[in-house]
Amino acid sequence: MSFFLTKVLAALDDGGDRVLFHSGGVTTYRQARDRLRRLHAGLGGAGAVAVDLHNRPETLLVQLAALLRGATVLLVPASAPEQDRLTAVRAAGVTTVVTDRPQDWPGGDVRTLDDLDGEPEPLDPPETVRLLFPTGGTTGTPKLIRHSGIYDGMAYIFTPNPDGPGRTLLVAPMTHMTGNATVLGALLRRDTVVLQDGFDAGAVLDAIQEHRIDTLSLTPPRLAAVLDHPARPSTDLRSVRSLSLGAAPLPPHRLAQALEVFGPVVGQGYGLTEAPMIASISAAELIGHPERLGSVGRIVPGMEARITDGEVEVRGLSMMDGYLGGPPVGAGWLRTGDLGRFDDDGYLYLLDRADDLVVVGEHGTKVPSTVVEHALAAHPAITGAAVFGVPGLDGQLLHAVVVTRNPLTAEEVRTHAREAFGQEHYVPAGVDFVDALPLTGVGKVDKRALKAAFSS
Repeated sequence: MSFFLTKVLAALDDGGDRVLFHSGGVTTYRQARDRLRRLHAGLGGAGAVAVDLHNRPETLLVQLAALLRGATVLLVPASAPEQDRLTAVRAAGVTTVVTDRPQDWPGGDVRTLDDLDGEPEPLDPPETVRLLFPTGGTTGTPKLIRHSGIYDGMAYIFTPNPDGPGRTLLVAPMTHMTGNATVLGALLRRDTVVLQDGFDAGAVLDAIQEHRIDTLSLTPPRLAAVLDHPARPSTDLRSVRSLSLGAAPLPPHRLAQALEVFGPVVGQGYGLTEAPMIASISAAELIGHPERLGSVGRIVPGMEARITDGEVEVRGLSMMDGYLGGPPVGAGWLRTGDLGRFDDDGYLYLLDRADDLVVVGEHGTKVPSTVVEHALAAHPAITGAAVFGVPGLDGQLLHAVVVTRNPLTAEEVRTHAREAFGQEHYVPAGVDFVDALPLTGVGKVDKRALKAAFSS
């Protein structure tokens, strides 16, 4: 019997009439348990279930109902392109798609939530859970990642808070690993979850103040939007006890600003869909150590990491089972695709994605795009920057797309980079200005879209 599912059912039983979800209306733990039983009955004997739902209580409950049926569950990112969704469903051997956009699914056993309202049945957890997550797919067709054991780990880590239930704000998609782990952790802790379907900085601030949110996580671009929002100075943020940052390297000056605004409750972590928990750093480790503002932290217990030819490799307890159709990972090392370094105290610093490294100049100088982005974003008039390579006559050229709060010229941006690095290779050959950087559904800067728009 799955330890994870047993703990989930116990949490739903214990919650009673406390609020589990604020999502337009209110869903109590008891109501969620009853709805879970009806969804479980409505699914029947589905063998492999794709969950294609936006952020709503039923997204979690359908996932749990399918797992309780012993089905393999594919979580389909809400923002995934149509072709990626179709490819993932075919590769996973999905027999049933549960969706709130049935018009997007041609043929097959496609069901809406209204189709799953069955007569409640007893819930009998199987021995294991089997989940599939697509990789981000920002550099090509996503692969499918198999996870099982990590969910039992969650059931050990997330236990009821001795100080009483907390209030978690969730803006990340529940069908992405980060959002999924957040909502499951909140359920296991018996917390209340305030759900938002999509990100809006003003709505985040409103929710923190209205619901006295104590736990939330944001990506760096979303944190920047919250910090820069005009309502932020007048918003009461004192309820926040834990603000986690991740999904991409955070500019050090933004982390310093977050610590100033939210207080000593800000930390960041590093993980992949393949290995969700790799490194973390807390506010206590940052205060008084400005040199660590660019670090994603030390390697968490149960994980190991090393640098091989500049690339971070990891192994340990939070690893995936493997890619679908591929061999089990076992105790082998996983290449993360991230370039990094360790300092003498064991703190990890990420330099760039290996795919985003730009090779410029006649001598083939390797320029980490993230390093240039952070330097540009430190300019007082620049609120966001994305740097990537574009084709030139003799190889790649460095190109920057920036967002500013005050007007700047391209030459002023270039001068700032020149002063920051003292090397011409780190100075963007071209600069474009936009009102906002495009983001993926999980809140990362969409460099694939930017390259398509500015590489011609």
